[in-house]
Amino acid sequence: MQKTWKLLDPAPQSFLDEYPELPTTVANLLYHRGVVTQEKIAEFLEPIYSEHIYNPYLFKDMSKAVERIFLALNKQEKITIHGDYDADGVSASVILYETLKAIGIQNVFVFLPHRETDGYGLNKKTIQMLSEDKTKLIITCDCGISNEPEIEFANQLGLEIIVTDHHAVPEKLPPAYAIIHPKVPGENYPDKGLAGGGVAFKLMQGLLIEHKKRGLTLNSDQSHEGFEKWLLDMAAIASVADMVPLTGESRTLTKFGLIVLNKTKRIGLQKLLLEARLIEANGTAKRELDAGTIGFQIAPRINAAGRMNHANVAYNLLITTDPEEAAELAYDLNKNNQDRQKLTEKLVKEAVEQVEKEQIENPILFIMGHGWSTGIVGLIAGKIKDKYYKPTLVLAINKEEITGSGRSVDGFNIIEALQKLPQYFYKFGGHPMACGFSFKTDANLESFKKDFIEEFKKQTIGLDLTPTLSLDAEVDLDNIDWPLYNMLEKFEPFGQTNEKPKFLARSLNIINLEPIGKDKKHLRIMVKHNSHKIKKTIGWNLCNENNHHCLDWSKVLKAGDKIDLVFEIEVNEWNGNKDLQLTIIDLKKI
Repeated sequence: MQKTWKLLDPAPQSFLDEYPELPTTVANLLYHRGVVTQEKIAEFLEPIYSEHIYNPYLFKDMSKAVERIFLALNKQEKITIHGDYDADGVSASVILYETLKAIGIQNVFVFLPHRETDGYGLNKKTIQMLSEDKTKLIITCDCGISNEPEIEFANQLGLEIIVTDHHAVPEKLPPAYAIIHPKVPGENYPDKGLAGGGVAFKLMQGLLIEHKKRGLTLNSDQSHEGFEKWLLDMAAIASVADMVPLTGESRTLTKFGLIVLNKTKRIGLQKLLLEARLIEANGTAKRELDAGTIGFQIAPRINAAGRMNHANVAYNLLITTDPEEAAELAYDLNKNNQDRQKLTEKLVKEAVEQVEKEQIENPILFIMGHGWSTGIVGLIAGKIKDKYYKPTLVLAINKEEITGSGRSVDGFNIIEALQKLPQYFYKFGGHPMACGFSFKTDANLESFKKDFIEEFKKQTIGLDLTPTLSLDAEVDLDNIDWPLYNMLEKFEPFGQTNEKPKFLARSLNIINLEPIGKDKKHLRIMVKHNSHKIKKTIGWNLCNENNHHCLDWSKVLKAGDKIDLVFEIEVNEWNGNKDLQLTIIDLKKI
């Protein structure tokens, strides 16, 4: 679907006058991102770890949680960390497992649910099993806030639960011993956008502060401060993988986490980077690892474990110290990811056929997949939503069970809609833009569709849901240079609410164009703007009729045509040389 281009208003002159030391381009980008005070500007452009990471004891239940864990240490109770099967939940589990081991708790185990047989979050069968296995304390990672009946059941069995989570908060909180969650009512913790791994990181910090205060030393050769910082790689992976806003504390955690990631000591991560061809056999990185590396290379491979096999494969890879085991697990993860890609591509084609055949006019798309893996439905929902720009629910129907995943568009809070219809689900959870759920066996599917569409209409009445592309500035291509790029680097890491800046250039003259790449799916367009200088632009998948532009631009355009162009400024590295590259995001023939 063609997006509407929205050129953002420049920052008011009063803002520019208030910060004369900022270049105009930088000032405008900060203003567009809501970073408008001296304190926030300093934190955004030059974060300082010691200053911009909050005290974990600002969480109202932090002291209670930490005291309970130290009680378990003193009584030698068995602790089970109950994580989730995605990259956020796995990373969070690694953070807490390694921390509990380091402060001296030996009787600690990690349970990661199987997506097909256990589903998301806690379930009574698992709690019963852990109780029979002598667990006394369960610490959840990236789940638990929506498990009120399951935690009540755990309490009846004599187990106590510490919830660490960040998902949408239900009306009724679970009766947990302590809840570490930035969004629960009455919680004053400043950063509401932490990922599950970020919340686990805060509990880790709380434990280390108390451990050091008691004059104790860690079961490692590291200081408390050193141990904490080496876990920043997991916090960064969690934050980028779960697409939380990369502003505030999450941004600082990710920025410093990327520094750690680039020199990670984790043998498992090293082997995974080798499998992904991101580093050489001697360990030298081919290019600096950034948020994009996590989002497109590392996180999909970690997620593939839970989608195609079991999340334990990814978890074991991240904690192992055995090079041989690491190599085997990294190979398995890479293979899982390749299998996941093939299966997703096949099922997306089937989903498109369903939409084109019977749902093209519907406000919400309901995709039914008989025998589909529950590990793939979220990916399919995301791709179908992107293609048609409509809220999409993909339901996997296996025997009598129906499990599903949804993805939304701006303006429609999908988890809020589910919360209005609890009668249809065994359980559900998620965020405003994404959700997961399992249907009750006696739920009427057609009634649900009707009610869900009604909720959509109520929420979006009067809203224009046309997809828009926000553009930071209109520029002359001749002004794109290294000093500008160096300024833009200060805005990294890019992610949610801090996307890579997009620029508009109007009325470009096409000098020539050429399909490139192995399958000739990409397009190189040489253009002139307001001078004789020729600039190279690259558009990925612009020659593929199945791409999101739905046009083969190599056949639409020719030399001599004029275009308006939306692009991002990147660096192309080849054979040791670096060149600025204008990457096409969207274009219009004029």
